[in-house]
Amino acid sequence: MSLHQLRHMAGHLLTPLLMCLGMGLAYLGAFHQPEPHHVQVAIVGDSPQVKVMAQTLKDRTGDALDVVTIADRADAVDRLQHRDLAGAFVPDAQSPELLVATANSDTTAMAVETVFGAVTAQQNLPLHTTDIAPTASGDPTGQGLFFVLVALSIGAYGSVAAISVAGAGTRMAARALTAVATSFVVSVIGIVLAGPVFHVVDHDYASIWAMGWLYAAGILFIGIGLHPFLKRWTTLAVMVLFVMLNFTTSGGIYRPELQNGFFGALHSFWNGAGFVEGARSVLYFHGDGGLGGRIASLALWFAAGVVLVLVGGAYERRRAAQSTAHVPAHAATHAAAHAHAAPAVLPATGGIPVEAHRPLENAAAGGEVDEDSGAEEEIEQAVGV
Repeated sequence: MSLHQLRHMAGHLLTPLLMCLGMGLAYLGAFHQPEPHHVQVAIVGDSPQVKVMAQTLKDRTGDALDVVTIADRADAVDRLQHRDLAGAFVPDAQSPELLVATANSDTTAMAVETVFGAVTAQQNLPLHTTDIAPTASGDPTGQGLFFVLVALSIGAYGSVAAISVAGAGTRMAARALTAVATSFVVSVIGIVLAGPVFHVVDHDYASIWAMGWLYAAGILFIGIGLHPFLKRWTTLAVMVLFVMLNFTTSGGIYRPELQNGFFGALHSFWNGAGFVEGARSVLYFHGDGGLGGRIASLALWFAAGVVLVLVGGAYERRRAAQSTAHVPAHAATHAAAHAHAAPAVLPATGGIPVEAHRPLENAAAGGEVDEDSGAEEEIEQAVGV
């Protein structure tokens, strides 16, 4: 094996190795050690004993819990329904009660139950847990929406390479329209699987489908908008954006109160969190709990994709114009050289052998002969991962 072949192979191995490193850093960094950070909980009551309990719990847990007191149970339920609390403890001498909303996050609810279970255990009392927002029958763990997100994401980012490479000879507008149609198909697949097939979604199908379409369209537009600039590195870029940083910050497994500050901060505006948290608000919290902000985040990611498509299209047109300007001189030089080397000319090709037309056509289309030689490999990387 020659040195050139080794360098060529190493160059193509760089992308999967970077994927390996990125996935390890992202998933282990986000999920390997979930710990509570400023989990919002309340103790119901306004007596001095309740205030002492709240302060004692706060002193004992430090930054893990943010403990407040609430006057009555109804107010605690209302704040849980607005997703302002992770749990509310109702003290009682015989049967203390813990209010949680597992639809908000099953893992967070379990963490809260562990904390207050220890409190009642010290009092030798059983803890009665009331779930004020249970999940759908097909989603007992509350993590089904996360796997819907995974399906939508793979369908979207896996299609980026297919559209960008297979459609390289078409105008950006045609690729953008294809992306719109593809995102529609991806979103339909998503809602059919989530709804009638697996019952993760049991109502508000149209709303969940619309959010799925907006989410998928945003990924596709960003991907095809980046492709004119990044070429074969587009697959790695969209994986960083929409897998490594997206799945880990979506809140589908752990919400930000159980993650470190980096992933928790991204959760506030990343598009995967926009879909998961928006869908939770629609399905389980009557549109409360920040639905408007989540829709806005999905719309902004889509708008960013539209801008990238426009910029990428302008970049391609400028390069095509520059390449076309050099074609006549190149063609004349090539024809003269060919005439000197082989006087016989094929009339059907206008004096230039058929083989000479191929690089010229690529140049006129704004493409590069060698740059896209790995087009099929780019598609395989996107779909294979």
